[in-house]
Amino acid sequence: MNKGTVKFFNEEKGYGFIKDEESNKEYFVHVSGLIDEIKEDDRVVFELQEGRKGLNAVNVRISED
Repeated sequence: MNKGTVKFFNEEKGYGFIKDEESNKEYFVHVSGLIDEIKEDDRVVFELQEGRKGLNAVNVRISED
């Protein structure tokens, strides 16, 4: 599991970006890949899955730590 921070999330459009805390890369996240509701600055854990335009964050949930 990767750990990161939600940098941006637009609830109306259903997408955003998560910044990975280890690599500092930003990954696209779509509402369909969420387990928990998220908002900007939430600390999250997630998995990566190949999407149409690169890696996407999936199985995103709020971090327990």
